[in-house]
Amino acid sequence: MKPHKPQRGGRDSRSAPAGPSQRQLRAGELVRHALAEILREEDVQDPALVGVSITVTEVRTSPDLKHAHCFVEPLGGANAESVVAGLNRASRFLRGRLGKIVDLKFTPQLHFLHDESFDAAAHMNALFSKPEVARDLSDVPPRLDGNPKARS
Repeated sequence: MKPHKPQRGGRDSRSAPAGPSQRQLRAGELVRHALAEILREEDVQDPALVGVSITVTEVRTSPDLKHAHCFVEPLGGANAESVVAGLNRASRFLRGRLGKIVDLKFTPQLHFLHDESFDAAAHMNALFSKPEVARDLSDVPPRLDGNPKARS
């Protein structure tokens, strides 16, 4: 049996990647900024998108940069499902505009998803504002070294 040799670049092919590569992150940010510009400037002819302000919070690209999952949130969070459906219907139009703005070998196929992180943050804020949680948090004496997590 031959000993295992790491692939070119020093990465072990058997270990799972820790996260997206720098290339994926750069491409995702490039697409995010371009999509925000397109949605601000263009009139998308979909009834669900007329007069709606949309925030593109994150874009995650596949390793080959041919697919992009775009996380969006309509202003105020109202009608999120219909806005996401409208964006998915308009994805071919948006991809065409994107191809004229970004300089990538392939323009990625766009898949729009509702960003749930705003709902999760609102839920956590609601939990922290409950009187019993606020009471428990205020009972912890401050430490002299300034580290609020460590207890005496």
